[in-house]
Amino acid sequence: MLDGQPSATAFGAARHRAVHQDLDGGIVFSDPLAWPILGVDDRARIVQSARSGSRHGLRWFIAARHRFAEDRVCAATTRGVRQVVVLGAGLDTFAYRRPDPAITVFEVDHPATGEWKHERLREAGIAIPASVRAVGVDFECDDLTAALAAQGFDFADAAVVMWLGVMPYLTASAVATTLGVFGTMVDCEIVFDYRAPLTDPDDATRAAAADLHARTARVGEPLSEPVSPAELHGVLRTAGFTVIDDLDRPAIRRRILGLEPLGGSGRGHIISARTGEVSAKRR
Repeated sequence: MLDGQPSATAFGAARHRAVHQDLDGGIVFSDPLAWPILGVDDRARIVQSARSGSRHGLRWFIAARHRFAEDRVCAATTRGVRQVVVLGAGLDTFAYRRPDPAITVFEVDHPATGEWKHERLREAGIAIPASVRAVGVDFECDDLTAALAAQGFDFADAAVVMWLGVMPYLTASAVATTLGVFGTMVDCEIVFDYRAPLTDPDDATRAAAADLHARTARVGEPLSEPVSPAELHGVLRTAGFTVIDDLDRPAIRRRILGLEPLGGSGRGHIISARTGEVSAKRR
């Protein structure tokens, strides 16, 4: 991220979510606020560019990770969880599509991105529910625990955390620290995506990976090194998460997209981790 500017990759992810509504009919992830919050005046050009472009896989992955994450949030709130944390909120619209006065949503992001989002919400005429708390944090250097507590987050209560499109840009130490904040909670589930190393990539996969590296570096948000599933699972267990559901490319296609698995490998994984087995209904 460039100093004093909102996240370019957050805008890019929001654009993919919006295009998914038009090109794919929102079949995986429906978001009626995706276009309004973007505030663009060249929607037709963006859609046409995506139609003829080569980033279809990334668009479907972004839709899939949001579908999986919000399904997990729905399951958690159904059983009684009343705290939802959106880490790296960007232009995420969950809190504005599903307002519930009984559920507090803590939107955590870099202060510059948070200010930009609130400006976009005002310009789009999207109301900010009273149950939403804005938490400004730089994951690399700020105290997430203190920032959340200052906004009323209760670490003694249960929570579900969405952390989408953020970890691939953080250092290993920042990832471990962030996971440690929630891993000590008795009842917490965190859903996030990460980049695993490629295995036997073909030329097209290598080219796509190189293009992504170059684009994120150009906007001042370079990708960090990929992490193996075994290594990440170890970090999760050290932090306190004991129940891990890690979806690789075949699992994403089968469980979220309803498609047959294909050969080859993809870096993008979607993972859910919990601090322990919890009862079907919180007392």
